[in-house]
Amino acid sequence: MLRRQFLSLAPALAAPSRKAPNIIWIMADDMAWADAGCYGQKIIQTPNIDSIARDGIRCTDAYAGCTVCAPSRSVLMTGLHGGHTAVRSNPGGVYILDADTTIGEVLRPAGYRSGCFGKWGLGDIGTEGVPWKQGFDTFFGYLHQAHAHFYYPPYLYDNDKQFELPQNKDRKLGSFAHDFIEERTLRFIRENKDNPFFCYAAWTMPHWEPQVPEESRAPYRGKFDPEFSYVDKAGRQNPQPETFATYAGMVARTDRAVGRILALLRELNLAENTLVFFTSDNGGHSRRSFDPQNRLGNYGPFRGHKTTMYEGGLRVPMVARWPGRIPAGRVTDYPWMFMDALPTMADVANTAAPRNIDGFSVLPTLLGRKQKPHDSLYWEMPMYNAKTAQWAPGAPAQALRQGNWKVVRPEAKAPLELYNLKADIGEATDLATREPKRLAALEKSLTAARTAPRPQPQPDHRWFEKPWW
Repeated sequence: MLRRQFLSLAPALAAPSRKAPNIIWIMADDMAWADAGCYGQKIIQTPNIDSIARDGIRCTDAYAGCTVCAPSRSVLMTGLHGGHTAVRSNPGGVYILDADTTIGEVLRPAGYRSGCFGKWGLGDIGTEGVPWKQGFDTFFGYLHQAHAHFYYPPYLYDNDKQFELPQNKDRKLGSFAHDFIEERTLRFIRENKDNPFFCYAAWTMPHWEPQVPEESRAPYRGKFDPEFSYVDKAGRQNPQPETFATYAGMVARTDRAVGRILALLRELNLAENTLVFFTSDNGGHSRRSFDPQNRLGNYGPFRGHKTTMYEGGLRVPMVARWPGRIPAGRVTDYPWMFMDALPTMADVANTAAPRNIDGFSVLPTLLGRKQKPHDSLYWEMPMYNAKTAQWAPGAPAQALRQGNWKVVRPEAKAPLELYNLKADIGEATDLATREPKRLAALEKSLTAARTAPRPQPQPDHRWFEKPWW
């Protein structure tokens, strides 16, 4: 069904006796499962994220849509898992199409105003994938995800207009982009306090490059011995050489921004009528280049990291708060993932989700009720050559969880691995040769879970042409 057909059939929200619930989805970028105190972090202080878990629910088995940025956000926005969603590759500028239906478009018939602040990553300027053509009333931040790799860019986008940051000219570290994005997030909430809103705060910290204002970094300087200095692929040393302290400061500054949202909800008397989520778009940074000894402990008990199909690349922090609706202090091991966000938000807004999606509402779980789990959860990461417009042949990197069993193809065309997550959360013991029948059944599920991806058009790689740094 085309998007326009769906929207014409979606029922409008009947005139309510009170304003429909607001929804805020705060999503950090590359924040690992255990970067927050409520997941066991001992060094980095995250009191505001922890308060969401204390006052609401903490999910131990929540998953991103993919192990990297753009496909994960595509799963989130469309409710389709990685075998069906629109954007499957991650070169930076691939865009969703007019025929794709997003959360913003689903909530619009229910009277919601939607705003996106931070990293969009599903359509650059000049494409049909930009957020203001995909159901969002306002956008402020980065469109192309390569642009979002930098915290001191020369400009951001205010919808289709460039918002200049002249203090950052000639690669100067003058204006920290997140601070502008944070202020616009708060402004949107203030401006829409009298009508239902969906605030998608897709903030970029703690994604590389590791940079943050000194006030956030200072409390962590000297706490890591030995420290290390990040050097980029071009051999340039980051201007903030104490990388662990910088990373900790980025997580802490994210938490501070979460606290400002929670405080604003209290100020505007919106807290009880607002469902707030906090999560991350995928697993944490590569251990090889960042923290191979896991000294921060932010990978938890898991194997892998961002870009891998192991739990460390897919499992993410997920806490949610809705005073009076979500019982305080709940912890659930119910497995769910980003494809469930769209139908859950539709359920909250009392409006219709598209019929042909893979996710379903997990609102019952959030509210403390029992519900049937998914038959399986699926992820993939196919490789795409943008120059030839060809997908790499053969099976892509894949993973599928069915109950406590998980099958992993760690890279394209590689043999399958099999793990029992209940007995082996660290995915250390491959049971593929011991459980051939189970492996064969799960391999069939892997094959059935996906359809051939469509071509991934994208505009020129303007952020790879080094226009300013």
